[in-house]
Amino acid sequence: MKAVGKALSIVLAAGMALSLAACGDQKDEGSDASAATASASPDKTAATTVQPSASAEPTKTAEPVKVVWWHSMSGELGKAVDKLVADFNVSHQDVQVQAVFQGTYDESLNKMKASMDSKSGPTMIQVYEIGSRFMIDSKTVTPIQNFIDAESFDTSSWEPNILSYYTQDGKLYSMPFNTSNPILYYNKNMFKAAGLDPEKAPATFEEVTADAKKLTANGKYGASFAIYGWFMEQFFANQGAEYINNGNGRTSLATASNAASDAGVNTLTWWKDLVDKKNAINLGRKTDDTKKAFAAGQVAMVLDSTASLRGIVTSAEGKFEVGTGFLPKPAAAGEGGVIVGGASNYILNNRPEAEQKGAWEFIKYLASPEVQAAWHIATGYFPITTKAYDVQSVKDNMAKYPQFKTAVDQLHATKISKATQGAVMGVFPEARQIMEGAIEEALNNKKSPKDALDGAAKEITSKIEQYNKSVK
Repeated sequence: MKAVGKALSIVLAAGMALSLAACGDQKDEGSDASAATASASPDKTAATTVQPSASAEPTKTAEPVKVVWWHSMSGELGKAVDKLVADFNVSHQDVQVQAVFQGTYDESLNKMKASMDSKSGPTMIQVYEIGSRFMIDSKTVTPIQNFIDAESFDTSSWEPNILSYYTQDGKLYSMPFNTSNPILYYNKNMFKAAGLDPEKAPATFEEVTADAKKLTANGKYGASFAIYGWFMEQFFANQGAEYINNGNGRTSLATASNAASDAGVNTLTWWKDLVDKKNAINLGRKTDDTKKAFAAGQVAMVLDSTASLRGIVTSAEGKFEVGTGFLPKPAAAGEGGVIVGGASNYILNNRPEAEQKGAWEFIKYLASPEVQAAWHIATGYFPITTKAYDVQSVKDNMAKYPQFKTAVDQLHATKISKATQGAVMGVFPEARQIMEGAIEEALNNKKSPKDALDGAAKEITSKIEQYNKSVK
């Protein structure tokens, strides 16, 4: 394991770059903590991967098996995690889980890297979705598929659109944990005042433009979309377009960015036109800023994570009614859909077999309908199993927040394709930040949308090439 530790040390030290984080209160659908993951080459030396026995039961010992879980959930999300763990520990005598908050996703990965030469690392670690390619290439993971296959575990009720993101070469590497997607939020009161149907969200770029023009008046704007790379990734998928080549990096390692393709140029041109004509206001990169402007009634439409839904609805209480709609796309776009964001849990292969099996027991517990129902209600993240929607508490919560039905319908309306599975690349955090820089250049009139995206594509492609060389 010293070889793995040393290589990961080089990898994670060399490739750090800010990736603006995710779901809920922080900017990143790919993470709930701000930061980036490493992107330099993972080491090819691997620890022995567990091939579980058919029962995959934790080894019976006098003392319970201890599973250490590193996560990046803070605040109210952290409290929800602690409740999950406490309930599991009460109901399981043979396995006891210790949840340890390790800061942002990047901070957590750095600590994992530093622990690989010792026994101080976790059994299981939560990693944001854009760290998927890195985790696979690092060879530090026991795929969840191993445990599923060993006991023929029934996954038929698990959401296929969620599982597809974390599946590579037909193998599920990690277990989805906190999952969401982006939707359009709009102020129904402002729509009604502008003569628009408050029950009809704009579904296309063209409709957003027309509605924003009517909504912009008296110092208020029709829309504001945060400069967030995740949104551009979603706009690509919603047009059925792949963000990088080679099947979004899923048929083989990606070698080039598609940032400057028609999907990107058309999207950024539309976005810039909204801002140039002052029908939308550019508030920068922070989704918190667009949420605040929306809550204050200064903008009529924003994009944000489904995990932010309860907070957005609550912030508008007593002031206006919040409507929700699918992520818009060009009227002429092909069939597409949204990509899930958030994070998943990986079981590390340098831990004893008993620990890894214990982690699998915990993962199965987390995936149960009742636990998923409780997690969904406490956090706003999607349940990963459709059976959770049959739990009465979820039905009651949906009645209280009917806007969430938009998110569920959008998830289920998305057909799985290479585009909607989402891109996977080892330099994703850097790529996301490069895209944000390109959007900024275009919106601030420093470059045309085409020139800005051409530059981004070249820079991202260069980083992909460097990564691929290091992996080989």
